[in-house]
Amino acid sequence: MPRPSAQPAVSPPAASPGTLRFSVLGPLAVHGDGRPLPLGPLKQRVVLAALLSSANSPVSVDALTDAVWPEEPPRTARKNLQVYVSALRALLADGDPGRPRLSHTGAGYVLRATEDELDLLRFRALVRAAEGQQPREAARLLRQALDLWEGAPLGDDLRRSPRLAEEAERLELRRLTAYETWAEAELRLGGASAVVEGLRDLVERHPLRERLRSAWMCALSASGRRAEALAVYDDYRQLLARELGLEPSGAMAARYRAVLAGEERAGAEPDAGPPKAPPGPGRCPATAALPPDLADLTGHGEELHDLLDLLADDGAGGVVLLSGPAGSGKTTLAVRAARLLGGRFPDGRLCLSLRDADGRPRPLSAVLAETAGLTGRAGPPGAQEWREWLARHRALVILDDVPDESAVRPLLPYGGQGRVLLTARGQLGGLAPVHRLPLPPLGTAEALQLLAGLVGPGRVRADREAALRIVRACGGSPLAVRVSGMRLAVLRHVPLREFADRLTDPVGALDELTSGDVSVRRWLARGWAALPEECGRDANRLALGTGDGPFGLTEAAEALGCDERHAVRVVEELIEAGMVTSPCGEVTAHAARYELPHLIRLYARCVRSAEPAPVQG
Repeated sequence: MPRPSAQPAVSPPAASPGTLRFSVLGPLAVHGDGRPLPLGPLKQRVVLAALLSSANSPVSVDALTDAVWPEEPPRTARKNLQVYVSALRALLADGDPGRPRLSHTGAGYVLRATEDELDLLRFRALVRAAEGQQPREAARLLRQALDLWEGAPLGDDLRRSPRLAEEAERLELRRLTAYETWAEAELRLGGASAVVEGLRDLVERHPLRERLRSAWMCALSASGRRAEALAVYDDYRQLLARELGLEPSGAMAARYRAVLAGEERAGAEPDAGPPKAPPGPGRCPATAALPPDLADLTGHGEELHDLLDLLADDGAGGVVLLSGPAGSGKTTLAVRAARLLGGRFPDGRLCLSLRDADGRPRPLSAVLAETAGLTGRAGPPGAQEWREWLARHRALVILDDVPDESAVRPLLPYGGQGRVLLTARGQLGGLAPVHRLPLPPLGTAEALQLLAGLVGPGRVRADREAALRIVRACGGSPLAVRVSGMRLAVLRHVPLREFADRLTDPVGALDELTSGDVSVRRWLARGWAALPEECGRDANRLALGTGDGPFGLTEAAEALGCDERHAVRVVEELIEAGMVTSPCGEVTAHAARYELPHLIRLYARCVRSAEPAPVQG
């Protein structure tokens, strides 16, 4: 059951001697002084499981009622809940009447527990601690986290409650993600045989989980079992084609080709190298002022691999640009890369946004003011001081949502040890030298995996055709898929098929892509407002005049009302602004097929052109 999003946080109690031990990573169990406690009838156990799943956060009476009586609650439901809660209070009493284990607030019931008492909290803490660590330490922490599991979460009997069944599926997905991350770290340490044995059963139970398959294939190859590794890919390719009508992702195919070529460490992440020495005199202690990492980051594995390579390569230059439309996952991928490369940058990692909450460019002085914590200065440095500091220190700085070249140029180092990772919607063609890495849309299989993690794999399996329609209507945008999943997780009564029908209506699709205070339309509007007026008009004309798929120069010229020579300039300006995508390989402008990303096209069609299209001679 998801944690209530807008409730006040509740601080967990400190552990004390003779404390209770709670287990949900397996059959539900509570131990006191080493002895199992009787947990009572099924409905009482459902209440306890629901409270433990959201330990230290309020769980509303409505949520508990839905968990215990998913169909039609009796008239006495509230009174019955009070009976179950009273029994649990008596069972879990730990001798501190001033701070009861189970209490009621205005927002609902709260069961307090510490990481030492509840295996779920301990699991989450270990997984968080593994982020950004060197492979050996990451593998050790993740192994500890995985060893906490004692079977299917919550046990079979409690999964009769649909709400708890969804929670159990979410827990299982977190476990799979931890296994995948552990396997990748273990592979970098040369522990291929451990990975082969550790993943065999998981791959059989989750045959469509690509990251799991990829790690197993690489482990088999590194163990000298190349024929079996190739068979893993071939089985997956056939299964994906049979079940979904899809091909493996580009990242999976690349690793397959590496195995085929005999590269035993195919697919392993670049080694972050040995741990760096602690800061010496005159060096700042390491700082990591980064946004939270998304635990369910899905897809873009090949781009992450390339990004890690570029940032870790001392000979690759100091600036990398990650570009893509609004909602394509640029910031998320940049933060994940920064966390994974903690050992490479002992002088700190920092993320600075170059736009304010309304999408307007921030003044240079405001951006520099946020660097004081990294540089160790009492006040903000000037632009020249900042560039000199960054050149002398092994620090990684993310400059997020760059509006244009002039906004970022004063912040870039002249060379040296520091690295800068830019994210921008456009290509920032006026910057050089810069390594440019465009971020493509999510593949269909990756988008399905992300959706399943949010709404529950069972719900996706029950209507896979509708789930496919949903992710295709999202145009490969991670933000749109995530918003769809969050909305459906709240609207549990809405069938996937009905939601898919809503998204395929071009008039109302963007109105559906809203969940709470997260709106895809708002993100698109911010990007549109930042465009030069002429670019916006041209994008509007292309959206209205080129249909729903790729278009050529002739169609662009007709839509724009100009000749092809002028159309080339317009289309290329829109490519530079991040509004139009172009082919990856070299091809002449007249032979190329261009495309407006799906969500940009939908938004552009809602914007009326302010003036008639010009006619070119």
